[in-house]
Amino acid sequence: MFLHQTRLAFMLYNRASRNTRKFGRVLCSRPETAILSRTARLPVLFGQCNLQTVSPADSKLVISSRSEHEKVVCFGEMLIDFVPTVGGLSLADAPAFKKAPGGAPANVAVGIAKLGGNAAFVGKVGDDEFGYMLVDVLRENEVETRGCRFDANARTALAFVTLRHDGEREFMFYRNPSADMLFEPEELDTELLREAGIFHYGSISLITEPSRSTHLEAMRIAKEGGAVLSYDPNLRLPLWPSAKAAREGIKSIWDHADIIKVSDEEVKFLTGGDPSDDENNLTLFHPGCKLMLVTEGGEGCRYYTPKFRGRVDSLKVQVVDTTGAGDAFCAGVLIQLGKDISILENEGKLREALRFANACGAITTTERGAIPSLPDMDTVMQFISKVPA
Repeated sequence: MFLHQTRLAFMLYNRASRNTRKFGRVLCSRPETAILSRTARLPVLFGQCNLQTVSPADSKLVISSRSEHEKVVCFGEMLIDFVPTVGGLSLADAPAFKKAPGGAPANVAVGIAKLGGNAAFVGKVGDDEFGYMLVDVLRENEVETRGCRFDANARTALAFVTLRHDGEREFMFYRNPSADMLFEPEELDTELLREAGIFHYGSISLITEPSRSTHLEAMRIAKEGGAVLSYDPNLRLPLWPSAKAAREGIKSIWDHADIIKVSDEEVKFLTGGDPSDDENNLTLFHPGCKLMLVTEGGEGCRYYTPKFRGRVDSLKVQVVDTTGAGDAFCAGVLIQLGKDISILENEGKLREALRFANACGAITTTERGAIPSLPDMDTVMQFISKVPA
């Protein structure tokens, strides 16, 4: 009986998804109860779930979330990346571009969901074709989207990304302003924020108002609800008015984070020192921090807690595109902390978790684009099994 109900639920979900695409776009700001353009009302279901018993008269199916994982709520920007079809050329010389969903917090949410975790995204996109495409991508990857909002007066952000021969990237952004910059505090889904076991965010939403105030309010609500705060600054210097403003903005919320992930390049930017020097890195470790991670690209990562510190080597691959690698690493860390926060107190378990996260990041660099190349759990475990410990 249960299997029959489960098959029925997903059959109806697939039918609803097809009808959504067929009959028109979502018109409301709460897509989980979408009103379609031909006034058809259809259930939109999220996650890999367990079917609960409901009355036949009820028009919606009730689905419970993935209970084995704490919910990770990711806050911030989601945008369209335009990636050259040929690497190693300037934007002006690129013959064509391929569009891809992007935005670091959204990438992390999808990465967690692909690994089987419980993820939600909170952010704002334009009331345009790109905005609806991005929210559809979240849904298709089983990320909860009731925290998404649409802005009728601003467009979804765009970024053109150049790929150098080594797979590293340079960015040119179109945000004048974009919808994510206009996210208002009163648009927050406070109930969703209070459900967060982990609340993950970056720094781009701190650059301008009103998104800065919305970011700070979301942090406050999540923290009051008992969430662990996770911070990946994800420096994009061209978006800030100046380097000084970027340092001050990134550091303005630094001491609130329980978990900090920062790249070696970001350490150089914030400290002016050598990211391979533990003593230099520890100048960023604030008294309330439970875990700070310094990623070193293809070389691995360093970890710092109040009790221990160390380094975990990377798993070597042939790099095609580094877009999303840091976000995949974050997803690999957070899904495991969401399942067992005691990892922070056990160095052996933490090192295993970081090897897993390194594998997530490495796999992501073997294909173009962030979200399409984020791995699922089977892919990661098979990859790790082929690499000597």
